[in-house]
Order: sequence, then C-alpha cells, then structure tokens
Amino acid sequence: MTKERTVIDLFCGAGGLSEGFRQAGYHVLAGNDFDEAAGETYAATHREARFLPGPIQNYTPKDFMRAAGLRAGELDCLAGGPPCQGFSVYNHQRGLHDQRSSLYREYLRLVDGLNPRWVVFENVTGMSSAGGGGAMRAMAAGLRKLGYTGEWKVLKAEEYGVPQERRRLVFIGTRLQAPVLFPELTHGEGLLPFVTVRDAISDLPSLLNGEDKGVMKFRRKPQSDYQIMLRGDEVEIYNHSAPQLGDINMRRMKHIPEGGSWRDVPIALLPAGMRRARRCDHTKRYGRLRWNGLASTILTKCDLHWGAYIHPEQNRVLTVREAARFQSFPDWFHFSGSRTEQYVQVGNAVPPLLGRQIAETLIEAETSDFRLVA
Repeated sequence: MTKERTVIDLFCGAGGLSEGFRQAGYHVLAGNDFDEAAGETYAATHREARFLPGPIQNYTPKDFMRAAGLRAGELDCLAGGPPCQGFSVYNHQRGLHDQRSSLYREYLRLVDGLNPRWVVFENVTGMSSAGGGGAMRAMAAGLRKLGYTGEWKVLKAEEYGVPQERRRLVFIGTRLQAPVLFPELTHGEGLLPFVTVRDAISDLPSLLNGEDKGVMKFRRKPQSDYQIMLRGDEVEIYNHSAPQLGDINMRRMKHIPEGGSWRDVPIALLPAGMRRARRCDHTKRYGRLRWNGLASTILTKCDLHWGAYIHPEQNRVLTVREAARFQSFPDWFHFSGSRTEQYVQVGNAVPPLLGRQIAETLIEAETSDFRLVA
C-alpha cells in the first residue's frame, strides 16, 4: 500500500501552494494565515484540511500536531512563505526593519517543533538582497542547525507552464539522506512553448469597464490545452468582473495598442509625476498585454499604474478570474471577500502549477535510495 504523504502549509493565504501539493498527491492536513478573507477561501477550497486562523505567533507546534492528527517527526512536509512585502522590490523601504521580514523565525520555530521530513520555503527574490541577504542566510543557518540540508534556487514560473513572468526564491531542505531536487524545466527554448496570454484567457467572456454580470456561463469551448486543464468540468465562471476606472484612465487607455504602454499616451494625459519620466523608466506602467506574450507578474492589485494589467483588446483592467488564470488556479477555485481582497489573495499566492511540480520533486527524491539522518 502506498504511503499517503502529508503537508502543512504556513502563511497559506488562499492556498495556491496547498493546491499544488494536493495535485501532486499530498494530503493537506492544516493551513494557517492571519488574513480573514484568505482564510474563508482556504477553508472552502481545502475542506480536508484544518484551517487555523490568526497570527502564527498564537500557535505552538502542538496546536498544529493536534490539528493534523500527527506526532512530531511524522509530517512529510512543512511548506510556506511568510508575507513577502518586507522583501519585495516593489517596497522601496524594504529591509529587515520591516516586521514582516522576521516571520521566517516563526517558520523555524515550527520546523523545530514539528520535525518534518522535508521543508519547502518560498519567497520573493528580494529576500536574497534585502538587508544584505541577512534573512536568507539566517534562515539557511537555522535549518542547518535543526539538522536539515538544502538549497536555494530562483524558479521562473513561466518555465513550468505558468503564463506569467514570475520569479520566486525557493528553499528545499530535508533531514533525510535524500537528494535535494528542483523541478526540471518544461517550457522554453527547446522545450514546450511558453503558455501565452491567449492560451490563458481567450475563452473568457468580454466585459466593459466596470461591468459585473455576476456568475456567468461559459459560452465558448476551451481554446487551448491550458484552458481545458483549468476549466475541468466547470460550466460557470466566478470572480469575473471588471473594476470601474475613471474617465481619465479610459482616455489614456484608448491610446495604448496591444503590447503598448504609457509611452503611447499623449504627454498631456499622463499623470503629472510621469510627464518628466525618461523613456527607459516605468517600462510596464499602463501596459496592455500581448495575446502572444506572457502576463506581467500578478501583484496584489491589477492597477494599471503599477504595470501591464490592461486586457489585450478590451479597454479595462484584468479581472480576478483572469489574474487567477495567469496564476494557474483551477476555475472551481472561488475567491471569498471583497474584490480588493480577492486580488490580494491571487497576487500573494504561489502558482499551484509551480507548487505541484515542486511537490513532485520531493516524491521523486524520496523514491531514490536514502536513509534517515541519525
């Protein structure tokens, strides 16, 4: 009988990493996050798991063991990514003084108490540079002290079939004498072609600026294998409504062609702070996506002032469902809370498709010959 592999997801948000592990065959036992709306989404989409709400500081390793029905040392994998805003390059005051930057210590505390066979820790690439990389070095040193060997690597989501330019710093560690593996690339030069914006969202209904039709029926067959995979048996579309943009942004948008950006907007229509910008600055602000390109990194809001979040041909910004498609969430995955909260959940998530391939490498490593580290 094949052993059922288990995982607990810390800082789980809506559950992108949990969903990836589940797709790889893991049993998700528990998750924790302080975000209430994300917790509602997680509880609804991971009914087999116990969700522990609130700050992680409120919980002991025994709390997680009780929730999971395990004893110390029995858990296969402890996964998670502490809030990344303290390290993000989009945070110009980033550094170790940001309280969120020290939450990795909570992860180490629970690794110590739970003693999992594997640890998977992910964050933004800025963790390697914020504060001179002090948090990353401290994290690696803390895991070594607890008996784990492992490696860091920057993974590019688009090279694993996610239709989005996204970089994540991933640490995989183990207390087993097993190899630490990272997923083999599947997409790119000499491999499968990248999954494009068209592959991801071309089957979704058109919307006007500010239009909200509620739950809709699919009226078009899937246009790509990627859409077939994410749609599954779903016949209805959730979380697909367009935010209302003001008149000035609508006037700007009409000047931006597919693949264009703020450079295509007449100077008189640009925000005052951008009128003196150099042409090499703010390269993706007010960007309109290309059908045959990749989506920009999905952030916690699809604000056209932040980057390329304009639909390739419709004069509006991306919906939550379109952002979720670019993150590789299945269509049955419905996001709770206000639309603003839904964008945050999607933008903070690990793409499930990337999470699945990380989880599969752990299984591959365990099938090789190994023994427990004494």
